[in-house]
Amino acid sequence: MPQPSYVHGASQTPLIGATIGEFFDRTVAQVGERDALIARHQEVRWSWRQLKQRVDDFAAGLLALGLEPGQRIGIWSPNNAEWVVAQFATAKAGLILVNINPAYRITELEYALNKAGCAALITAARFKTSDYLAMLGELAPELATAAPGELRAARVPDLRLLITIGNEAVPGALRFDDVYGLGGTAERDRLAALAGTLQFDDPINIQFTSGTTGFPKGATLSHHNILNNGFWLGEAMKFTARDRVCIPVPLYHCFGMVIGNLGCLTHGAAMVYPSEGFDPLATLEAIEAERCTAVYGVPTMFIAEMDHPDFGKFDLSSLRTGIMAGSPCPIEVMRKAVDRMHLSEIVIGYGMTETSPASFVSATDDPLERRVSTVGRVMPHVEAKVVDAEGRIVPRGTPGELLTRGYLVMLGYWNDDEKTCEAIDPARWMKTGDLATIDDDGYCNIVGRIKDMVIRGGESVYPREIEEFMDRHPKIQDVQVIGVPDPRYGEELCAWVRLHDGKSATAEEIRAFCQGQIAHYKIPRYVKFVYGFPMTVTGKIQKFVMREQTIAELGLTLQKTA
Repeated sequence: MPQPSYVHGASQTPLIGATIGEFFDRTVAQVGERDALIARHQEVRWSWRQLKQRVDDFAAGLLALGLEPGQRIGIWSPNNAEWVVAQFATAKAGLILVNINPAYRITELEYALNKAGCAALITAARFKTSDYLAMLGELAPELATAAPGELRAARVPDLRLLITIGNEAVPGALRFDDVYGLGGTAERDRLAALAGTLQFDDPINIQFTSGTTGFPKGATLSHHNILNNGFWLGEAMKFTARDRVCIPVPLYHCFGMVIGNLGCLTHGAAMVYPSEGFDPLATLEAIEAERCTAVYGVPTMFIAEMDHPDFGKFDLSSLRTGIMAGSPCPIEVMRKAVDRMHLSEIVIGYGMTETSPASFVSATDDPLERRVSTVGRVMPHVEAKVVDAEGRIVPRGTPGELLTRGYLVMLGYWNDDEKTCEAIDPARWMKTGDLATIDDDGYCNIVGRIKDMVIRGGESVYPREIEEFMDRHPKIQDVQVIGVPDPRYGEELCAWVRLHDGKSATAEEIRAFCQGQIAHYKIPRYVKFVYGFPMTVTGKIQKFVMREQTIAELGLTLQKTA
């Protein structure tokens, strides 16, 4: 009887049975004077005790503003110290933090705020080409005449309070720094009382992840989900309070706020932010100046760092480990990172937002060939199996859909029982949608994706969402979006566009229609005008045929990936 493709991460170390707030205070009691947060672009350098003071003050301020446990509060911002304060303060106040992608534009922001029913929003003023305040003014013009905390906006009816990061005075909004001083004795007493009533299974975070058949879904995560996942990933990299972790990945994503922030919290390590958004030079500068021992990134980030013309000038000898994840990791990139960046103990991780995020990770002492050819073994306290189309477990080495189960599986999609039931079966197995194999030693290899998801530079892009937006163009009759290979981003987007009879358009016109309305990474790089699409006899569009034709026509090369 062949061995089945089922693995279980047995461990003698128990799961953490605490809320994020409880564990935060425990860490401060143990390593209070050590560095907690260095945000170099803001000249911020706080110890764990200093961070706790700000977190507690901000949490009390949120309660003073009338926010109640269980309410949702969005955050729309690049990486900064305020993001960290908001993450831990909302957890202590029992509020559910809703992560909003900094690249989102008006349509996506409106959807996220309404889907989660956000009562409040913390926002940066602007980031790169995004003027957040201008977009909010368009989305909620009622801000101009509203008193802070009393917004009544037609397009975002649940939103009452806007909190802005920075010194800019905004009509209808409170400044982030002003919230620190709002809480009095009553709020602090209530905050202390809440610590004894909040449960680790309570929802604490909503992260939007798209689907192939509609708009983004809000993966709802608990204290237990993300605190434990951060801990076990930190364990995989052998973190201690002496580690200093360079975090150039975005905080709105699990990579930043879980693997980054919570991985550091659970080990008392220091969080180091090089810049607002990814900048290879700032990352290299931060590693050298702060003597970072770990660095995170998707493959394209490591490529950009090593290809920087000043790369050779930096002393990176303090580095030991880190994690490369988010998209398939090219073998040569991994090898170069080990050789040129002193990352002898770098690991590869695999997961999805719905699983907090990671379910598989390689070990620091795995042979390099294992680390570049697999995604490692199942993490402690996690089960995984590979099944066929009928849901039966397949033998080791046989491809099938990868399913995972355990503490890491989300509570469900926010306010969407139907989609939750589609993703999680009655036995609480999470369907990943990925094709995988598990070998005799328990190592997992991801061999393909069942759905059409495209991963561009670490960002998950779902063609259906883009297609539904582009369908609004008055000249477009139908559009199909696919992913094609790209040496820099792993994959790029190509839109096959069928115009209405008698209409003409250019690729530039189609892309311009998308500018400012959907995130930049969702705008197709290639646009191909067609009269129809390859279909099966039953009328189903064959995207794999479209992809093969596009690769041939554009002369693209398939990337060899782990």
